[in-house]
Amino acid sequence: MLAGKSARVATRLRGGGSALPGLVVEKVDPKFLATALADLPKGVVVVTGTNGKTTTTKMLVALLRAHGLKVFTNPTGSNFTRGVISSVLGEVSLRGTIDADIAVLELDEAHALHFAKVVKPTHALLLNVARDQLDRFAEIDYTAKLLRQLAEQTTEGVVLNRDDSFVARIESTLKPNVEVSYFGVDETIAERLGELMEQDVRSDDDFVQPLVSSGDGLLLPIDDRKFLVTFADRADGSANVGPMQVRQHGLAAMINATAATSMARRLLGDDFLPATAVSALEAVQPPFGRGEVIDVDGQELELVLVKNPAGFTVALSTYGGRPVASMVAINDNYADGRDVSWLYDVNFASLRERGVELTSGVRAYDMALRLAYDGVEVRHVEPELTSALDTFLAEHPNEPKRIFCTYTAMMALRRTLAERYDLPDIGEDAPE
Repeated sequence: MLAGKSARVATRLRGGGSALPGLVVEKVDPKFLATALADLPKGVVVVTGTNGKTTTTKMLVALLRAHGLKVFTNPTGSNFTRGVISSVLGEVSLRGTIDADIAVLELDEAHALHFAKVVKPTHALLLNVARDQLDRFAEIDYTAKLLRQLAEQTTEGVVLNRDDSFVARIESTLKPNVEVSYFGVDETIAERLGELMEQDVRSDDDFVQPLVSSGDGLLLPIDDRKFLVTFADRADGSANVGPMQVRQHGLAAMINATAATSMARRLLGDDFLPATAVSALEAVQPPFGRGEVIDVDGQELELVLVKNPAGFTVALSTYGGRPVASMVAINDNYADGRDVSWLYDVNFASLRERGVELTSGVRAYDMALRLAYDGVEVRHVEPELTSALDTFLAEHPNEPKRIFCTYTAMMALRRTLAERYDLPDIGEDAPE
């Protein structure tokens, strides 16, 4: 712990490095996590899946804290095992204990299995499966296999996405003593699922969707922003959560809230309070880069993370309907995925009306070419991110702006914006 805490201080003084302290601790004590998380009275919850992990984790943490639980989490979005260790180092005492009732951890699909080898999760919330980082995961079936193996390591309960065939069928592989419930959308909006999933990669015509049971949470939108999460175990509707309106836009955000609510209700049981849940969810600020809105000299600048075809398609449908000055920043570093051919599976037609002011990042020219194929005008190409940001802000000072960016591009841009506009640190919320 002393070695890890020293590394954590050193990396913070240098301005980054959330995984390095975890590497140090892993070398000194490979069972550090098992020791630190062993005695949490309400266990360890893992949240994973291709899209929505950070947002859903933040929502679930807010729900549990609003109900009075002390929650340990990894708020920086560093969702590899070493990132979790680094977060533990910020909370653990020199005696090796964490003052918390429960841990709620966002984990990358592959690293969730590495984590489970050291710490068996008591609960798992499995969100979805989509093509992501083809150099790491290769096939969508492989990602589904990772989630299945994690669920098999879970000891008490899992919450599955009933609308995602790869996730829903995991139930048949679980141990008999593991309780299963689902989240999903109400049948009245089932036709909208195509907005979130790549139907062409799901060769599963034989799949039969699970029947809705009493513990399942279903999303029922009221309009474009307001929605309910319904539960069937109380016919009078007293178990329903909402109406409510979260601060993030779009159907994906509503589904993330439904997933978080379903898991919170499973964890809390009779202590779950619908009114408390509504207040908690409506207060959650968007995580950094996930629809985060930054005030830049009196005008809104949205940072929108994109990392795979489904995620970019959702981002365009959610944020692209209102034409504003747009920039696209694409890197191909390890954390982004080195193979960016997935950009050719995204339809960029919604950007034609206004065009794109700049493309930037390591793959700035590749992105400009891809947009050209869809008839989207690109006015500038500037691979260097800070220079591109300066140009973007200078040329559009008096109007809303939006940047679609991959992970490492988003981190770099937000770091620059934080220095200029006094933003809260990554993983922290701005004061109300």
